[in-house]
This record gives sequence, C-alpha cells and structure tokens, in this order.
Amino acid sequence: MLCHFIIKFGFNMTTTKITESSFEQDVIKSEKPVLVDYWAEWCGPCKQIGPALEEISNEMSEKIIVSKLNIDENPQVASKYGVKGIPTLMLFNNGEIISTKVGALPKSKIVEWIDSVI
Repeated sequence: MLCHFIIKFGFNMTTTKITESSFEQDVIKSEKPVLVDYWAEWCGPCKQIGPALEEISNEMSEKIIVSKLNIDENPQVASKYGVKGIPTLMLFNNGEIISTKVGALPKSKIVEWIDSVI
C-alpha cells in the first residue's frame, strides 16, 4: 500500500530533474543511456505518463537514467533538439539521440521501446 502511495503521488521521485545548465553533464556526458522526458506543468498527457516514468526509473535503474526537462523553464534545450509537441521522449546514448517518441504512451510501450533500442 505504501509503495503504491509513493509512486502514485510522486513523493519518492526517482527521475532526475534537468535544466539547460545541467543538460551537458547529466545527458550528453552520461555514462548510461538517458531517457529525457520533455514536459510542461500545464500538459495533461505529460502528467498522465509521469507515474509510468517514475516506475520505469525505479525498475530499470541499472540500465537507464530517466530525466525530466520542463520546456517552459528550459526552452533553449527543447528548441535545440527540435521538440515540437509534448510529451516528447528522447533516448540519448553516448551524447547522441538514438530514438524519439512523441505523445503519451502506456508504460508497456515505453519499456518495449527502450528495450528495442538499448
């Protein structure tokens, strides 16, 4: 019950919040693959996939880092990487984009996508 409560309400957030100033270090120079979730506070579909991304971050922590970048607070990064709609999920490995998905996907599809490209 407590674990469900923590995940559902986000009190034990395991995703990493990234910013324009931390993007280089946290994503480009990361030794692990990084999933970047481009999102905004006002975006309903972004909030919808948030709990799934938290679960994925916990369950796949040995394989991948899950990060969140608020596009309203960090518009230059979103623009640099061509983010046109949100939520946008980008997988980076060795500093390069290896795959991108746009839109709210169920957890199973996100995991399937990650497993297929990493």
